[in-house]
Amino acid sequence: MTRTDVPPTGDERASLVTFLDYVRDTAVMKCDGLSAQDAAAAPLPGSPLMTLGGLISHLRWVEHWWFDVVFLGGEDRGPWTEEDPDREMRLGAQTPLAELLADYAADAARHRETVAAHSLDDLAERPIRDGRRMNLRWILLHLIEETARHNGHLDILREMADGTTGD
Repeated sequence: MTRTDVPPTGDERASLVTFLDYVRDTAVMKCDGLSAQDAAAAPLPGSPLMTLGGLISHLRWVEHWWFDVVFLGGEDRGPWTEEDPDREMRLGAQTPLAELLADYAADAARHRETVAAHSLDDLAERPIRDGRRMNLRWILLHLIEETARHNGHLDILREMADGTTGD
């Protein structure tokens, strides 16, 4: 994997797409060589759903929500339910890490195509809670923030699992 935060051009679209790929690649890198047991471990007593596998699952399904459901107006295929709103975290701890990473990569590739086919000013088909329809630019920025924040969690969990540190 070639991971870079330097866009090929200095324009806004290239910068946003490059940074989203960079934080995605960082999340994947945090799982490199991880054992199945470590991927499912929840070492933080106050956060029993916080596992490396759970976070990768969460990142995948958050992108599904924002790109497929909100932006494109598609059906919500997410695993969450009203009774279990964090189900993607639970399933992530029970699903083989290779499967989680493959699903995340496949969805990311599809979402890259969605981004390439739309203007940054295009509005989402579905409004957010307050009734506003966000543009693609905001969704990209939000996903960069969300993924980067969870990369911090992945970093801590990985170090706790086997001592691996790094960017």
